[in-house]
Amino acid sequence: MLKTSVYNSLREELHPLICQLAQGIESCWAKYLHLEPYDLPEGLGYVEGRLEGEKLTIENRCYQTPQFRKMHLELAKVGQNLDILHCVMFPRPEYPLPMFGCDLVAGKTRISAAIADLSPTNPQRTLPESYRNALATGSSKAFSQPRPLPQWGDIFSEFCLFIRPDSPAEEMAFLERVEEFLHIHCNQAVQVQPLSVEEQAAYLAGQRYYCSQQQRNDKTRRVLEKAFGSEWAENYMNSVLFDLPTEEECE
Repeated sequence: MLKTSVYNSLREELHPLICQLAQGIESCWAKYLHLEPYDLPEGLGYVEGRLEGEKLTIENRCYQTPQFRKMHLELAKVGQNLDILHCVMFPRPEYPLPMFGCDLVAGKTRISAAIADLSPTNPQRTLPESYRNALATGSSKAFSQPRPLPQWGDIFSEFCLFIRPDSPAEEMAFLERVEEFLHIHCNQAVQVQPLSVEEQAAYLAGQRYYCSQQQRNDKTRRVLEKAFGSEWAENYMNSVLFDLPTEEECE
C-alpha cells in the first residue's frame, strides 16, 4: 500500500473535483466496509514516466474486504494539462454484486469526461431489483452534455452516467450521484448472501466479460504504451486495471 504522505502529495496537485471524489470514495469505503490492504504487483503502486515530454505520475491505492476481492483507486497526472481518477470495485466471486466503476478526466480548464456506473455481472446482465429500486429513487438531475457510450459499452447498466459537466453545479451533481452509487453499493454488499458454488461460475463469467470489454479501451492503452511501452502497458492493464481473481481466490 502507498505511503499516505506520497499519495496525498499528488492528490493535492489534481483538479478539485478529483480530490473531492477520491476523498468521498475512501470515506464511503471506510464507513461501510472492513478494509484491509491489497498488495499490488511489485513496482506498480507508484509509477513515473514521460508522455510527449511531460511527466506522467500514477499512484494506486488498493484495499480488500470480505465482500470485495479488490477495491482500486488510481490517480494520475500528466504535466499540468491532464488529471485522471479511475476506480473499480471487484466483488469476490462468491457474492452476486455488480461492478462499481468510475472515471474522471480533467483538462487544464474543465472536466472533459465523467462516467460512473454499477455494471451487472449476472447472466441476465441486469442489476438486482434491490439496486434498481434504490437507484430509481435517487437523484434524477438532467445534464446538459451527455456523452455516447463506446462501442464496447454493453457492460454498462441503464443507470450509467457518462457526461461532460458544463458548470460547477453539474460537477457537484455528478459527485453527489457517484456518492449515491457508492452508498447504495456498499450498503447492499454488507447485506447480500453468498452464492452457492454452482452459481459462482456465472457471476465470475460476468466479471471476466466486464474486464475484457474494458480492456478494449484504446485510449487508455495508447497513453500507457506511449509512456511505458507496449509490454508494460499490457501487464498493467492485465494485472492492475482489470485483473481477474486467481484460482486461490476462487476457492
